[in-house]
Amino acid sequence: MTTVQDIRERTGDDPITMLTAYDAPTARIVDEAGVDAILVGDSMGNAVMGYDSTLPVTMDDVASRTGAVARGVEDALVVADMPFLSYGADEADAVENAGRLVRDAGASAVKLECGPHTVDLTERLVNLGIPVMAHLGLTPQRVNQLGGYRRQATTREAAADLRDLAEAHQDAGAFALVLEHVPANVAERVTDALSIPTIGIGAGGGTDGQVLVITDVLGLSERAPPFAETFGDVASEMERAVAGYRDAVESGGFPADEHEHVADDLDEF
Repeated sequence: MTTVQDIRERTGDDPITMLTAYDAPTARIVDEAGVDAILVGDSMGNAVMGYDSTLPVTMDDVASRTGAVARGVEDALVVADMPFLSYGADEADAVENAGRLVRDAGASAVKLECGPHTVDLTERLVNLGIPVMAHLGLTPQRVNQLGGYRRQATTREAAADLRDLAEAHQDAGAFALVLEHVPANVAERVTDALSIPTIGIGAGGGTDGQVLVITDVLGLSERAPPFAETFGDVASEMERAVAGYRDAVESGGFPADEHEHVADDLDEF
């Protein structure tokens, strides 16, 4: 079983692989493929729940799907996202919500979309035994404030602020850092400045690992971001299977004799 400490020690080592998953069957496939960590991301809002952002995703949504993923996994580290407004307003509520994902849902760690306000919370959670993965750069929960899903840390000042926040969260006890949609050279400089591993998404190849949303990888997304890569065409295979089922039912080919059970002496009753 991959642990938080295993991930923490992978700085500068073999690249860390992480993918999202939101259900047990997908999590089992990702796990059996040897991916190091599974993120139960609030990206479920866009990816599988039909929303146009992550903002409507609730604690109940994340807790339910984290439980499903944890039950489907044997080896990968399960990290659960803290959704919008589940932290940041009241520390006691944030601790309770994070604890719920670890204690009740089975996550091994939580991920926070970070800013100056999450440094103290990171330290508090870590001190309570709840491992924290930090997340800087593009933080989708701030989409309204940012004016869209724009690349971040594109000026010297913003890049320096990103590095400083990364170091502050490292010092507060975060075991890893996600860097999203930032210039590759900025991500590389931040990675060099830290002793914990960085995991990039749209941040180039200079990080210690990579994460993508599973629907982008499988070819199930209507619009994948420009920094993602599609590694399969699962949508076409699903369409073929569903159409095959429809045709078989309509033609009478399904169910066939091998799908039926006939009870003796029940022809008349």
